Amino acid sequence: MTVKLPYISCFRDSAKHARRTALLLAMVAALGACADDVVFEDDYPTKGNTADAESGSIFETITFNLGGLVGDDKPVEAGLAVNADLWRAALDTLSFMPLASADPNGGVIITDWYNDPSQADEQFKVNVVIGGRTLRADALRITLFKQVRLDGAWVNTAPTADVSRQLENLVLTRARDFKVARQGAK
Repeated sequence: MTVKLPYISCFRDSAKHARRTALLLAMVAALGACADDVVFEDDYPTKGNTADAESGSIFETITFNLGGLVGDDKPVEAGLAVNADLWRAALDTLSFMPLASADPNGGVIITDWYNDPSQADEQFKVNVVIGGRTLRADALRITLFKQVRLDGAWVNTAPTADVSRQLENLVLTRARDFKVARQGAK
């Protein structure tokens, strides 16, 4: 004869419930992490929808920027998460190359392989990383990749010395020109 104790089945049910709850929370967290870049139509500000001192909005005193907080004493530029002049200059300088990806929030531009028609046996690829909101030389890093065709196959080789530095100088000069033009327009 077996006796079923009601409290044992209770513990089994609560353990099953706890596992289901933990699984559900893990799924919600995983889906929530994927939804950071989702923007709904309601999220776009309209011209007449601005927060004022009487609205009591949290955005009066704190601005969120890439997970960081910036108080009233340090206003945040709207738009790009990197220096707009550097970003625009990098895109403008590399406009002859096909873009593989461009991420203004991360400040990364990756080009696809470019073949110069005058040198059919060479191809180049460029990665640009912009690491800040200020127009400074140390906020820009350009990496150049070169391949040559040997026996019908593309082989990685070292690019000519200082070509990356020359590209960085071109981008910095163009960014400075954009900044001067923007300030002259004010």
